[in-house]
Amino acid sequence: MLLTREAILAAAGTLPRETVPVPEWGGEVIVATMTGAARDEWEQSLVTQGRRTIENVRAKLVAATVVDEAGSRMFSADDVQALGRTSAAALDRVCKVAQRLNGLTAEELESAKGN
Repeated sequence: MLLTREAILAAAGTLPRETVPVPEWGGEVIVATMTGAARDEWEQSLVTQGRRTIENVRAKLVAATVVDEAGSRMFSADDVQALGRTSAAALDRVCKVAQRLNGLTAEELESAKGN
């Protein structure tokens, strides 16, 4: 079936999500697939002074993908440092789901330190 413009734009509201238990934080979070714009924003957050960096890469991915029940992002760039101070196990657990939903391999995540 050939898609129409309207069908493609309507699909924006159907991005896959997954609820992830995070016992270190005392509950669950919803991890969502990023939109194209959100993915670009996340990738840009990995560049500092023209160089790629892995500083707080997991916290940045969590901030970019954890949403509330309405689908709105729960965290902003201002929250990344605080998220980075939370449990590494919790961040890893949420990141693994975010990576899977967003087609990010572990190699891509770690290659942020390249270039």
